[in-house]
Amino acid sequence: MGDEVGRELPASRFPRRGWPIGGRGWYRGDCHVHSVSSNGGELTPAQLVAGARAAGLDFLATTEHNTAATHGAWSRHAGDDLLVILGQEVVTRTGHWLALGLRPGQVVDWRYGVRDNAVDRHLDEVHRAGGLGVAAHPHAPYLSGTFMYPYQGFDVVEVWNGLWSSEVPWQADNEAAVAEWGRGLTAEVHQGRWRPAVGNSDTHLEGQIGSPHTVVLADELSVDAILAGIRAGHSWIAASDAVELSFTASAGDHNAGIGERLKTGDKQAVVRVDLAGVPGGTVSLHTEKGRAHGASWSDTGSGTVEWHISAEESAFVRTEVRDAKGHMAVLSNPIILA
Repeated sequence: MGDEVGRELPASRFPRRGWPIGGRGWYRGDCHVHSVSSNGGELTPAQLVAGARAAGLDFLATTEHNTAATHGAWSRHAGDDLLVILGQEVVTRTGHWLALGLRPGQVVDWRYGVRDNAVDRHLDEVHRAGGLGVAAHPHAPYLSGTFMYPYQGFDVVEVWNGLWSSEVPWQADNEAAVAEWGRGLTAEVHQGRWRPAVGNSDTHLEGQIGSPHTVVLADELSVDAILAGIRAGHSWIAASDAVELSFTASAGDHNAGIGERLKTGDKQAVVRVDLAGVPGGTVSLHTEKGRAHGASWSDTGSGTVEWHISAEESAFVRTEVRDAKGHMAVLSNPIILA
């Protein structure tokens, strides 16, 4: 193959962990991407890089099934305008998970199931490498794809996954994953450690990359900075790069964004959603009591929604945006109210 898939390459050919461009800002990326080295994958690394650029992405994670075969194949294609995070989809007997931020050539063992009590040991291995463990597509509708492990020990949950074999961009397995994650937020926030959500395409075929993807606030375009932003929940999920979101809350002189903590004192927080790129949809705000507020969206796809809430009413607020067909277009991680 022209992309050297499966060949051992010198360390200099592996992607760099940091980029000399890009300061603090929002970066778009897809952290669940497969090439021809994965079962069902039909694209080369070169094709995936081209697709990522066309989808408006700043980074991607290579996550082949139980192999590091393509780790050395990316630097010749990605250039300086696309960050590549080395990873793996760990396909075990009772669920899949993403190991993001691996060392070049590192492969995480997959030969176990939930009854073997082995997953924590391998999560520790990923954490020692500076990486993240992501519970992948928890309600995937096929044998072994359903995630049977406890979320404890995992850093992030993939609540929004790609198209599978369907042409429907939003499916029942995603709906179940979002509902489960949303229910768990209340207890986790009150315990002081909540688990952020991400969305990825799980690309195997042409035209899938970036739908959806995660938009991350990071100090720079580097592996460590992107993973830190994902770990902290400074991120939101977009159906495509046509969608733009600003989600903030303020109380007095204090302001907070996605994944941040807002000190409200005895004041109510003003929650503000600024959105573009979703014509004719519905914006909803969610708290520890569930869906707390909703507003219809204009046909222009752009506008602002404001709402008031106190920390006594809820320890957090997050937003969802659905398109005119009821499919998810935007999902944010929460702003914590203190």
